[in-house]
Amino acid sequence: MDSVKTATVDRTGYPDAVTPWEDPDWRAAALDWITTSLAAHGLRTPGPDRIRLRPWSVLLRLPVQDSAVRWFKANPPGSRFEGPLTAALARRVPGHVLTPLALDADRGWSLLPPGGDLFRDVLARGPVPLAAWERLLHQYAETQHALVPYADSLLTLGVPSARTLELPALFDRLVADNPALLPEGRRRLRALRPQLLDWSEELAAVGVPDTLDHTDLHDGQLFHRATPGAPPHFTFFDWGDAAVSHPFGCLLVPLRRAAELHGPAALPRLRDAYLEPWTSPHLPAPSLRRAATLAWRLAPLHRAHSYGRFFPAEAATGAPDAARWLLRLADEPEV
Repeated sequence: MDSVKTATVDRTGYPDAVTPWEDPDWRAAALDWITTSLAAHGLRTPGPDRIRLRPWSVLLRLPVQDSAVRWFKANPPGSRFEGPLTAALARRVPGHVLTPLALDADRGWSLLPPGGDLFRDVLARGPVPLAAWERLLHQYAETQHALVPYADSLLTLGVPSARTLELPALFDRLVADNPALLPEGRRRLRALRPQLLDWSEELAAVGVPDTLDHTDLHDGQLFHRATPGAPPHFTFFDWGDAAVSHPFGCLLVPLRRAAELHGPAALPRLRDAYLEPWTSPHLPAPSLRRAATLAWRLAPLHRAHSYGRFFPAEAATGAPDAARWLLRLADEPEV
């Protein structure tokens, strides 16, 4: 693959990150695997034209002869479950996720198909109505709801467990293990711990079951497909931050982005669009809204949890970001 020599290398924000791509043997093995995996689908590529290197992944953009692109992703040990998880989701919730073309679970490698327009690019081209965000959140809630019966089986794939009643123990571990927390920050978090226990217990008592959550559902992790006369359809991808946890924690990331574009007054409408698939006689809207508030409070814990899933050489890189997310547990919820 001669084009590797001329490919654009993107290290945005992490110019000194150490990834497996720097290892010639690893790189050669990965490129050979890509060639073989594409050939199994009747495809070939001259090699990647863009290489994105981050402490949490290696991502190659692969042009192929049908003018579409395919993607190679390598995960570190902490998120090596992503490929098998994506394959399992393609079976359980087809149409809502990508279906991998090839996997090497032991090495954390995935070959992925094109997914359409990135929602971030759609937003950059011009205004998108609030109804599109409503559809996004409603569809994601339907996806999570459909996965409730499979939560335990997803854990067997290596997906981290952060169930609602486990959150105080997770909090203790993340605070104890984080070298970037200053003494004042540790004091504030210790003082917050009794409230966090109360929030977790109250949230669990509402009765919404734990299920899979992406935990970082921003507009760069969604593909958007528009069909005239029909509501938009979204494809969810990039599951390396996922956990089995309370589903409502997902609201933090997309609602904060929607508020930037549409203002905070839009948040109750978007929250209710998300909650609609969960509503039942046993889970009335007022109880679910209270649960959404509690889950928003606890959601920074999930974000802090994900910052440990870096390549081994970059293990300490995520500590400052994780510390900042832990300290945001004291923020007042916006829904």
